[in-house]
Amino acid sequence: MMDSGPPAGFARDSQFSPTRWSLVAAAGDPDAAQPRQALGELCKAYWYPLYAYLRRARHSEADAGDLLQGFFLKLFETDGLRTADRSRGRFRSFLLASLKHHVANEQRREQAQKRGGGQPPISLDLSRGESRYANEAIEPADSLTPDMFYDRQWAVALLEQVMTKLGSEHNATGKADLFDALSAHLAGESDADYASIGARLGMTEGAVKVAAHRLRARWRESLRAEIAETLAEGESVDDELCNLFNAFGS
Repeated sequence: MMDSGPPAGFARDSQFSPTRWSLVAAAGDPDAAQPRQALGELCKAYWYPLYAYLRRARHSEADAGDLLQGFFLKLFETDGLRTADRSRGRFRSFLLASLKHHVANEQRREQAQKRGGGQPPISLDLSRGESRYANEAIEPADSLTPDMFYDRQWAVALLEQVMTKLGSEHNATGKADLFDALSAHLAGESDADYASIGARLGMTEGAVKVAAHRLRARWRESLRAEIAETLAEGESVDDELCNLFNAFGS
């Protein structure tokens, strides 16, 4: 079934608005400072899958960093954003297709010169990205194509975004310790010692179970919401969810 709006049972709130495609469209306006800042924050959250793709495609560490910075500079130019085609569908597909187009039209050794000393639109911790890539680019990941590796890292980044947002929510309500204790058990209840968690936090076992159930429901809701924000209108959240988590089994 195709989604025509937010997932059933999900009330869209300001935390997940505007959509990623709305940000792309609005950021194409040269006077739109806030959308460009928001899009920059989005790219900061999802830059690593693009970096992992470039490294997987056999670009050196230095070239991958240059290509990625040059790509974001190009993306944030007014013309680059105005030509963004929402019909491409998923936001992750748009980013990867745009990066491939950029790489195909750039000579890597001229990249730094073409940037002309301009300031990159977002700050990327490329050394951390390379360290992370070095740890992840081993079996079974070595059998993955660059595109498959990108999809896997996008799924990881998406889950990290969801956990960061949930952590912020609980921190804002003074429940950071409860979130820390329960977040490792989101996949199921069998491995959670609710009695021990309750004793540590001054809660009854029953109260911890209720909190765990609510957190699990909020996690599912937040995950679907995060995915929905990366899709064009009419695309299925369930299909994208399957696609992303199939990447882990590749």
